[in-house]
Amino acid sequence: MGAGKSTLGPELAQRLGRAFVSVDALVEERTGLSVPEVFEGRGEQAFRALEEELACETLGRRPPVVVELGGGALGSERTRRAVSESAFALLVETTPDEAWERVAGSERPLAQDPERFRALYDERRALYEALADGRARDVDGAILALAGIALAPLDETEGDAVVADERVAELHGIAATHVVPAGEAAKTLAEAERLWRALRLERGATVVAVGGGSTTDLVGFVAATLLRGVPWIAVPTTLVGQVDAAIGGKTGVDLPEAKNLVGAFHWPARTVIDTAFLTTLPAAELEHGRAEVVKTGLLAGERLWELPLAEQVRSCAAFKAAVCLRDPLDRGERVQLNLGHTFAHALEAASAYSLPHGRAVALGLLAALRLSGLDDLARDVRELLSPRSADVDPERAWEALAYDKKRRDGRVRLVLLDAPGKPRLDAEVAEADVRRALEALIE
Repeated sequence: MGAGKSTLGPELAQRLGRAFVSVDALVEERTGLSVPEVFEGRGEQAFRALEEELACETLGRRPPVVVELGGGALGSERTRRAVSESAFALLVETTPDEAWERVAGSERPLAQDPERFRALYDERRALYEALADGRARDVDGAILALAGIALAPLDETEGDAVVADERVAELHGIAATHVVPAGEAAKTLAEAERLWRALRLERGATVVAVGGGSTTDLVGFVAATLLRGVPWIAVPTTLVGQVDAAIGGKTGVDLPEAKNLVGAFHWPARTVIDTAFLTTLPAAELEHGRAEVVKTGLLAGERLWELPLAEQVRSCAAFKAAVCLRDPLDRGERVQLNLGHTFAHALEAASAYSLPHGRAVALGLLAALRLSGLDDLARDVRELLSPRSADVDPERAWEALAYDKKRRDGRVRLVLLDAPGKPRLDAEVAEADVRRALEALIE
């Protein structure tokens, strides 16, 4: 009671694109009485029996919903079993004092005496903790827990094999069992084959990937395909990785023709984000990551880039995780995360992947905003990111853009923006306009 479930639950449901169901509300709907009236007129035992029946019915629903269980619902063994078998149990953390402050003076039948209230808290705590799959105090924390994302130190991570970016391993003294080249040079079929042949793992073994987005993309792809799939843990060490690349289960490698052309969806068993890694990044690397932060802020309609760095990471990671949880296989709205990336990937491929991803994204955002008719916002983004034009062959860039994965019926489909927070998906733009926008990014 008083943990904030009634506030957090509907917001979480909205972020996940699911319905919200309160079991207490179902009781009131079934009986035509308020919960206090059910307690008073029928007694707690009758209330608990009806609560159990409705909770178990709701937990078995498909498609799944966000369910708010009353504070005493887990006293039922049947309900606990239904939660364990059918749901991700999220413990909304609070203290007895915080909870009492919220419920004191209310009509809640079990919140009339502060001493009894605190005793209930102590009695129920063990049940909550035993069943909890994750914990949170706010909606971003809830989404991160659902997505298996933890903001935690690297030393809390264990695995059967550790594959690390060679620079990161050297700089941080990471005991890697295998190292891969730094940056985009890691994302090749040759590197994937080298790892496939070098890793000696059983099917239940876990691979840990430590490095930037290129490392997690490569290792996630290797994990997806080795033995037809082994678990993996992503430990992103760059700002690009922590706010974007290591989240959502997209893995893959590049081909000379285009970026990320070969890959698989393979969600990490866990993603561990240690923002201490960011303190050792060169300024240029932070700037590259900032482009992804700005992209996320434009999609969210919030100036996330103005937050302190650790809060930028948390907010961006939660935004992307929510989108990916709603559309895990990229068959709908997840495409919004490619804002600016159609142009960015073409520029990267045309540079033989020597152009840093963040710089390419910054340029791609300019093109997308100009085609959206948001010239003022494009100027703001240029001032924020100061991207330099790309020194690539325009024809090669155009050829690479033709391989874009969002093409349909032979035509490029773009992600544009009607306004901050209002992405426009699958936008069709005249080929000549797309080409002019691309060439405006090139020296």
